[in-house]
Amino acid sequence: MSIWTDLTPVPFSLSYVDAGGVRTRTLRAGEGTPVVFLHGTSGHLEAFTRNIVPHAEHYAVHAIDMLGHGYTGKPGHPYEIPLYVKHLLDYFDAVGIEKAHIVGESLGGWVGARAAVDFPGRVASLQLLCAGGTVANPEVMQRIDSSTRQAVATDDVELTRKRLRLLMADPVNATEELVDVRHRIYHEPDFVANIDNLLSLQKMEIRQRNLLTEEQMGAITQPTLIVWGRKNPFGDVPEAQAMHEAIPGSRLELFEDTGHWPQHEQAAIYNPLSLEFLAKAA
Repeated sequence: MSIWTDLTPVPFSLSYVDAGGVRTRTLRAGEGTPVVFLHGTSGHLEAFTRNIVPHAEHYAVHAIDMLGHGYTGKPGHPYEIPLYVKHLLDYFDAVGIEKAHIVGESLGGWVGARAAVDFPGRVASLQLLCAGGTVANPEVMQRIDSSTRQAVATDDVELTRKRLRLLMADPVNATEELVDVRHRIYHEPDFVANIDNLLSLQKMEIRQRNLLTEEQMGAITQPTLIVWGRKNPFGDVPEAQAMHEAIPGSRLELFEDTGHWPQHEQAAIYNPLSLEFLAKAA
């Protein structure tokens, strides 16, 4: 299987949209109520290719490269959570989305949760897949920062492969196609030039002022599904449980033998779970 065979069953488009002046790469498929997929730090929309088809059979699916990521524009300043949220809502406005279900993995979950708090009228429901943004663990932050910088600083594809495999419980899920996609992105000149801006949330002072507080999580009123891998290298299960306890009425699902990409590593389990949740949320 490859990205393209994953996507073959449905018509889709891969294009660019001007979102508040930021050229934004987007993959779109399906019709109906919008579901927007948001990836993690240094990631890209290909993180969701195993999820597009099942969701596009029922919804209008959007997977985007977030601000400063993938092939989306990279403004020359640090990317903090309010700026990610602004870019997301600028994208909504650009493509005519009034309100959407948000599926956020890692950084994407952090951004989605903040959007749900600050702009509740734009978020119909929330899925937090190994979401970041509730703790500042220096060891994890250093691991993200150093592994990404090493892969960007040299053309050695093995470092990109190592960075991608860090996300997976089983390295077979870090396919060579995904490695190639990420390696090409990591070595785009604008990506290299803006790596400090992209990794700004791994600096303690910046991260702390962007963290989701218990009060903010307690203000989330949208239906919320939290999905966590028991082998998540960037956050232990108690982090997910604390998030679950803080968000009223949320649902927590723990996946066995799963790292930081549950939607990809366990697509056969995740997709029906997500569709069930979205149907109830609607």
